[in-house]
Amino acid sequence: MKSDIKYQKRQRRHIRIRSKIKGTKERPRLCVFRSANHIYAQLIDDENQKTLAAASDLELVKSKKTIAGSKKGGAKLNIAKEVGKLIAEKAKKAKIEKVVFDRGGFVFHGRIKSLAEGAREAGIKF
Repeated sequence: MKSDIKYQKRQRRHIRIRSKIKGTKERPRLCVFRSANHIYAQLIDDENQKTLAAASDLELVKSKKTIAGSKKGGAKLNIAKEVGKLIAEKAKKAKIEKVVFDRGGFVFHGRIKSLAEGAREAGIKF
């Protein structure tokens, strides 16, 4: 099936990316996962194998935060940007200013790029 092939190709890209980047306590890895409906972000310390902070669009739904979107599907882009800001706020609370960005094998455009821009706007450097 075509979806199986796409998944395997993304997994290969992700493994190739992960072989080159590592997260530390001072500069954790900002790992992003995008599904068809949701987007998730985690700050991971690979040395100690700990997740330092996590954020997703599901948290925005729980907090009843409304996000405006356009008619052409801009809602998902705006949600991704808000998730980027949310993970940046959590990083600030954990006293983290710099991260290594891990796009998870996804192409750096659309929701992945929007999440990165949101995190940068909130003050995270990568």
